Amino acid sequence: MRRSAILLLVMCLFAMAAKADQITLKNGDRITGTIVKSDDKILIVKTDFAGDLNIKWELVASIVSDQTLHLALKDGQTVVGTVKTEDGKFDVATKETGEVKAAKESVAAVRSDAEQKAYDDQMYRLQHPHLTDFWSGALDTGLSLTRGNSDSTTFSLAGKAARVTDRDKISVYTTAIYTKSSVNNVSSVTAHDVTGGIRGDLNVSDRVFVFAFTDFEYNAFQHLDLRNIIGGGFGYHVIKTKDTQFDVFGGGSYNQEYYSSYFLAPPDDTTLQPAITRKSGELVFGESLTTKLSARTSLTEQLSLYPNLTDSGDFRAKFDVTANTKLKNWLGWQITYSDIYITNPPFGLKGNDQVLSTGLRLTFGKGTF
Repeated sequence: MRRSAILLLVMCLFAMAAKADQITLKNGDRITGTIVKSDDKILIVKTDFAGDLNIKWELVASIVSDQTLHLALKDGQTVVGTVKTEDGKFDVATKETGEVKAAKESVAAVRSDAEQKAYDDQMYRLQHPHLTDFWSGALDTGLSLTRGNSDSTTFSLAGKAARVTDRDKISVYTTAIYTKSSVNNVSSVTAHDVTGGIRGDLNVSDRVFVFAFTDFEYNAFQHLDLRNIIGGGFGYHVIKTKDTQFDVFGGGSYNQEYYSSYFLAPPDDTTLQPAITRKSGELVFGESLTTKLSARTSLTEQLSLYPNLTDSGDFRAKFDVTANTKLKNWLGWQITYSDIYITNPPFGLKGNDQVLSTGLRLTFGKGTF
């Protein structure tokens, strides 16, 4: 009875081995396991003795597999069936067309049934994404402190999120800066500015896109309660590579500005300036750049110009540039410069607001940031 049990166990082991995939390397070594997937660089094999093995695809000489594999060829075809290797070519026994031979050099990917299903699901999701899919984002923080004859605290916060697919892009962004100073125990706020907006880009072709946006701004020391811009137009991807994208765009916008009443600075601090409401049409011109300077450092930059159509000669300009160096996948160090300029500020006020900040960047998601 004991001998029969041992014989049955040995037969089971042989049966399992017979069903296992066999990978022969160019140096003659053989590996037994289950093929999971491969691209044209790495073949992943699940083994009982060493877990998942990553084997360089260039070292593989032959494959024998009784499980159904999906071979994606470089010409776009996919061949499905069991695989053996004869005369240096993969011989795939398909159900539909019988045996199909494929040179190893023509194979772009190999996937098991489970991996092929996961790949198909991913491709479908890419072509039919939900609104909640593919979001990534970044949170930039900056803090500056001075202590002594005068005390000051400056805090900046910028949030960005984007959902990017092959067809479109949705961007949400906001920036806030706040400064509080104290001299001779008298405290005052010396900077308080908040901007934000939403933009959508839709690719009409590989190079041409259309866009629409709405931006908001609040600036306490320009007495700006609200600036709201609604606009859109067309753009062109001048450079569109894996590491660099450079776009130019143009269109039109409608600008609404609401300024509250205020007193001028001393010695004219008794003169009350009235509240102002301005509404005007604008043109929109600009360019944006996103590029990798190195494996860890990236640069983003955008310049937008808004010539005023209602009041000829006036215009607005907005410039932003950020350099970010990754410390970890989720953590980086960033430095940001922003400049918002208007030619027609309220009487007695400056039309230029500049911010230079540096600090940590926290990121989530993959791809965009």
